[in-house]
This record gives sequence, structure tokens and C-alpha cells, in this order.
Amino acid sequence: MSAREELRIMTHVARMYYSEGVRQPEIAAQLDLSQAKVSRLLKKAQQQGIVRITVHAAPGTYPELEQRLQEVYGLKLALVVETDPDDERSLMADLGAAAAYYLQTTLRSGDVIGISPWSASLLATVEAMEPVSSLKDVTIVQAVGGVGDPAAAAHASRLAGQLAQLVGGQAVYLPAPGLAGSAESARVLREDPFVAAALTHMDQITVGLVGIGEVNPSSTLARSGNAYSAEELASLEKLGAVGDVCLHFFDAEGRAVPSELDGRVVGISARQLRSVRRTVAVAGGLRKHEAIRGAVRGGLVHTLVTDRATAEALLSQSPAAAGRLSP
Repeated sequence: MSAREELRIMTHVARMYYSEGVRQPEIAAQLDLSQAKVSRLLKKAQQQGIVRITVHAAPGTYPELEQRLQEVYGLKLALVVETDPDDERSLMADLGAAAAYYLQTTLRSGDVIGISPWSASLLATVEAMEPVSSLKDVTIVQAVGGVGDPAAAAHASRLAGQLAQLVGGQAVYLPAPGLAGSAESARVLREDPFVAAALTHMDQITVGLVGIGEVNPSSTLARSGNAYSAEELASLEKLGAVGDVCLHFFDAEGRAVPSELDGRVVGISARQLRSVRRTVAVAGGLRKHEAIRGAVRGGLVHTLVTDRATAEALLSQSPAAAGRLSP
């Protein structure tokens, strides 16, 4: 077959498939070609520029912003939503809806999901999720202790329990406060058989589902009793802390901010957190820009679900200097 004849049949096949919507098996039957030949011709049509595929972004989606975030910060995936960043309720609902759909489509049988308990954005995510009946052998691990003020403690167990119900999995609760009164109290708690059993699951986590906190705790965390005192938070800020994930603080470059307070945390360790293969953070809003930037620069997050204003802020402030640190 001459080059001209091949181009002619290639163009005919491409028109049938892309313009007329004819399926490949039907094209093969009509033109007396093998399906493999049809597939090769379609691929070659793209390579030679006979077919050019253009993706038009749907209203309310921001693929270019997402791509730039991925390139600048080394993220595996960025999902950017349109919302009102000044309306906390709308912000949480929109972030939660986007994160919920992402999880519904990417969770796999056998996953061990570690979830941070004191997060309004994660609560919105779980509440927006629909049941996923196709999964098997999924475990939901409460990544940080959830015992605290009884008026707020239900928030922690609700997250793990509700997510486990949605995916048909088993919930593993951590029956301890996330922040003990002292390092010695934390050590004693970790030796409790039930707490120790829960902690063994931290090394098995395959998907981390986390919020990103500022140095000053959210109202939910503050009410729980699992937050540092004002004096302790001030000392962390003096050390350069800008935010935390699972009560592990980091600076503007995403580097860990070690302090004598670390020993009081009952839950996933900083080392275990950085070892999780896929960590999904759901976070946004003006007050969290600095914390989110530090988390993504430091490699604490692989997938980020955030709002457009935050995405633009992350890209506008020294993007060329952004770099991820080794875990």
C-alpha cells in the first residue's frame, strides 16, 4: 500500500471513529480490516497530526492550575474546586464533595486507610461519600487518639466508623487522647494492650487521609482537649512551625520541627506519616495558605484537594523556589 493510499484509509477510519462515533469493531467489519489494524491506524493518525484531540475544561474545573501545582510542588495529583473561601461552610462542603468522589473512584480492596480524626474538612468528605460496595478487606485506622472532651470526642470516632461503614470495612479505633498530659503519660498509654494493638496498624497504612492544621488549632481540635496550650504553641512558632499534620509540626519548608512536646502525641509517628505511600490532604481557606504550602513543599502530601484561591496563592508566592524534601 502506498503512503497516499494509507493516508486515505487512515483518514477514513479516523473520520468514522471520531466524527461519526462508529466503534472500532464496526469499522473493522465495514472496511474488512482487523481490529488491530484499525487501532494502529487511529494511533498513527494522531501521531501524524491527522487527528488532534483538544480537551475543553468544563466550567468550574481548573486543569491548568492543577497541572501547575503538580509540576511546581511535585504532587501526584491536585484537585482544585471553585468555592467561596470566605464562607467556611461552603468551603468545607465543596472540598468534601471533591475529595469524596476522588476517594470513591480510587480506593482499592485491601487498602488500609489512616484517617486524621480532628478535621472539619475530612468530616465533610465522609459525609459527602456514597457507599462503595465493590471493596473488600478495607481497614480504617484512626491515626491519632480521639479521646477527649465528651462533647467533642464523638467527632473522632464518627469519622473512622462512618467511613468504615461506607466502604464495608473494619474500623480500628485508638482509645486514647491524641495528646497526653506528659511524655510519661503518653508512654504509659502506648503500653495499654488496646492502644498498643491499634498502634501496630500504623505501619500498614497505604492511604493517609488528613487535614492540614495551622499552629493555632481549629475550634474542633481546641474543644476536644487535644491541643497544646497557648504558651506551648508560642514556643512552636518560635521554632519556626507553620502547621501540622496529625499533631506533627513542620516549618515553611515542610521540615519537621522537633521539640520536647513530640513525646506527648499518641498516634502515628512522624516517620510513619512520611512513609505512607499515598497521603491525601483536604484543606483550603485563606488562613491555611502558609500551612498548606509547607506541607506540600515538605512532601507530606501526595494528593491535595483545595480551593482555587489557595491554589493561586500557592503558585504566586515564590513557585520557582518550591522543592520537595526527601521523606
